[in-house]
Amino acid sequence: MTRVRLRVNGKAVVDDVPSRLSLADFLRERRNLTGTHLGCEHGVCGACTILLDGEPVRSCLAFAVACDERDVTTIEGFADDRMMAVLRRAFHQHHGLQCGFCTPAMLITARDLIRRNRAGSEKEIRKELAGNICRCTGYTNIVTAISAAAATLAGGEDTDVGATHHKASA
Repeated sequence: MTRVRLRVNGKAVVDDVPSRLSLADFLRERRNLTGTHLGCEHGVCGACTILLDGEPVRSCLAFAVACDERDVTTIEGFADDRMMAVLRRAFHQHHGLQCGFCTPAMLITARDLIRRNRAGSEKEIRKELAGNICRCTGYTNIVTAISAAAATLAGGEDTDVGATHHKASA
């Protein structure tokens, strides 16, 4: 066992972990943060995407011991995040989810795209989402939701994502 100290969703965490415990399993099993989903466990599907020191990473590919003294943010850590609130509303309004399995990671990825100004066109959004697999949708509604959220955030409004999107499309 190895002792790790990290910040998870803004809170200091100290735990003794086996050297081969993945960060995803640590978050789900040790911290009860079940919004981090496990799909392929090979880093291909993107369902386990979290932020590590502010950057999106596949938590199934990272060992918890390698995250000592690092900052981890899961979907649960965005409760008071304005950008995430706008994204959630847009996903709801534009039917950007179905079963919900990919949604937490999709939202984290979408937030990062908007933060990096990489959500400008449908083609750009689709390219940037290539590492996140959704088996239920054809991505059209997800792309529309991200585009609407980006337009809302760029306009400084966040009260009506749908209306802002329609203004931007007109």
